[in-house]
Amino acid sequence: MDSNTIYIIIIGILFILAVSDLIIGVSNDAVNFLNSALGSKAFNFKVIMAVAALGILFGATFSTGMMEVARKGIFHPENFYFSEIIYLFLAIMLTDIILLDLFNTFGMPTSTTVSIVFELLGAAVGLATIKILNDPNHLSMDAYINSGKALTIILGILMSVVIAFTTGALFQYMSRLLFSFDYRDKLKYYGAIWGGLAISAITYFILVKGAKSASFMSPEFKHSIKDNAFLILTTTFAVWAIILQLIIMFTKFDVLKIIVLVGTFALAMAFSGNDLVNFIGVPLAGFASYNSWAASGVDPNEFLMTGLAGKVATPTVFLLLAGIIMSLTLYFSKKARSVTETEINLGRQEEGFERFGSSALSRSIVRGFSKAGNFISSILPRSVHSKLETRFDRSSFQERQKTLGVDAPSFDLVRASVILTVSSIIISVATFLKLPLSTTYVTFMVAMGASLADGSWGRETAVYRITGVFSVIGGWFFTAFSAFTIAFAIIFLFYYGSFYAVFAVMILVGYILFKTHVLHKKMSDEKEAAKEEDKILDTYTKSDIIDYNIKNTKKIFNGISEIIEDTIRGLSHENLSSIKEDYKKIVKLNTKAENLQNHISDIVSKIEDHDIEAGNYYAVCVYYLREIVYSAKSIVNRCYKHVDNNHKPLLEEQIDELKKSMNEITAMFNKFIKDAEAGARSEAISKDKLVDMLRKLRKNQVKRIKTKTVGTRNSILFLGIVDHMRSIVNFSDRLENIHNTFIQENEDDVDIQ
Repeated sequence: MDSNTIYIIIIGILFILAVSDLIIGVSNDAVNFLNSALGSKAFNFKVIMAVAALGILFGATFSTGMMEVARKGIFHPENFYFSEIIYLFLAIMLTDIILLDLFNTFGMPTSTTVSIVFELLGAAVGLATIKILNDPNHLSMDAYINSGKALTIILGILMSVVIAFTTGALFQYMSRLLFSFDYRDKLKYYGAIWGGLAISAITYFILVKGAKSASFMSPEFKHSIKDNAFLILTTTFAVWAIILQLIIMFTKFDVLKIIVLVGTFALAMAFSGNDLVNFIGVPLAGFASYNSWAASGVDPNEFLMTGLAGKVATPTVFLLLAGIIMSLTLYFSKKARSVTETEINLGRQEEGFERFGSSALSRSIVRGFSKAGNFISSILPRSVHSKLETRFDRSSFQERQKTLGVDAPSFDLVRASVILTVSSIIISVATFLKLPLSTTYVTFMVAMGASLADGSWGRETAVYRITGVFSVIGGWFFTAFSAFTIAFAIIFLFYYGSFYAVFAVMILVGYILFKTHVLHKKMSDEKEAAKEEDKILDTYTKSDIIDYNIKNTKKIFNGISEIIEDTIRGLSHENLSSIKEDYKKIVKLNTKAENLQNHISDIVSKIEDHDIEAGNYYAVCVYYLREIVYSAKSIVNRCYKHVDNNHKPLLEEQIDELKKSMNEITAMFNKFIKDAEAGARSEAISKDKLVDMLRKLRKNQVKRIKTKTVGTRNSILFLGIVDHMRSIVNFSDRLENIHNTFIQENEDDVDIQ
């Protein structure tokens, strides 16, 4: 195979990867421009998607100026040969697809800009290192790497985090002071002015600033826009202010929805204009490189890529095709929705299940800010403090939440409009300056700053939300490190392995994409099944609560019986892999129990007032189920550690004792479920009988210890299992008693202890 054929194949691969990268990249970056509209539920899903798709198509034609970053923003192409730089571009694209797909799979928003910048840097540094090691006439590292430009880009990205968070918090705080949470009456007075300013600001930065790089506009038209910028700005403000005021006066339509819709269009447009380079910039640079070399007739190992250092126009057709692919991806990508859920949950107004736990750092930050807040409150005049409290009173929002039920938004339209407006402006300014800042960083941090200013991070949620933010930011740093390292390693493989290495890496990437697709589908199916199973109704009657509790109890009891019985079998055969699988199953069951506990408030708040005792019944039952699962998890964990540490197996008589005990517990479970489903009082196996059986097991173990039949590790394991089995029996007995008490007929006031 001659070199020309190889390079044609590589160019073909680059374009295939470009399409893949567009699909994978948009799946992650959709979070940037969809979250505000989806989180506030300003319009239905199809309307939001249509507006976003239109914004992407327009924004794609504004990207041509940004393509220079991929060609010469990070390295000096004139000091690399065509045979080197074509492999550099391929290494970058393969790395990008791997990283973005992994983040999409686990629903974590990352930065496509950071990934492409550090991939360019890693591959270029790797290639420069190879040249320095092998070429006696090599240049210095500075001659290969555009360190000044790279540093400017990196600092711009980091600064955008601080600027976005601060700006988002400031504008949200000011907006909430102006409108409060009961904003509808305030819109009558200054909603039109506020909306006109927001839309005209978006128009100014998108049209006036972004037009400079638009591929479809003539130079004369661009100059005309620039010369009449002030007129465009004032006219836009006046027109929109009048339109919004008329809507407010003669309709009941919420004008903030218009701002959200325009903002969604603007942010999608800004995203496409700024981030399209991340997906197709490198393949287009590779295509331009090939055309230059093919026209030269020079050996690929001697043809320096000086042509990339100059101006290269990007055909509008390529930009539009990229925009179409991205738009279609929005409608069909399930991974995009997984990523979107993460940011919406971190910014939602109300409490509920938190995906992230707490950390020492988040606890320290919350404690520090709480003290600072208390100090500021103590020095503020009482009148000022009372006034501020009224502006941030969420009772009206909470009432709307309760009325809408499962259709309630995560936050209101005031915050959604602020996030979209501020994010659009920041990103559009960066596009004008040709700084590829991260749209993910900007929109995420604006949203988090707005959430903080809006009081979403209260005492009940702050530690979890801050941990979530740090987890996302940590993922960004991981992106940078991984992008640099992987691209650096791949370029070495390509240089020394040539086309054979390309083939091997392509197979590896395909395998990774297949595995992540299977994993994400499995995770999505499990999540959907859990949502369907745990679906929360708008209201709950006494009967609904009983049925819901029996269903959950049955699932947990059946799961515990199956897992522990299998664990005991695995323990008897010292089958570590079997017990490991059992541990994974019990962890999932434990998550199920935790979710039930986390959603107690959601369930209880929807119980009809005349069935209020049902809330007490449900809360107590969930608590007992949680303790039962915890004990079962402890049993499996003890068995796993015992076998994993290669301790001596239990005696055959001990295994028999445990099997018999678990059989009796399973019989107790089954009897309770059978009676409960029949609507009758449960007459389960006597708790005293089971407790006596377990007490006998403990005595037998004491005898074995006395006769030195067993050792310390054996006793720790066996007595621990027996102890947790007793906990399961005790809590199951309490659960049975609570259930029997609650279903008693002809009692209006049931007192559940």
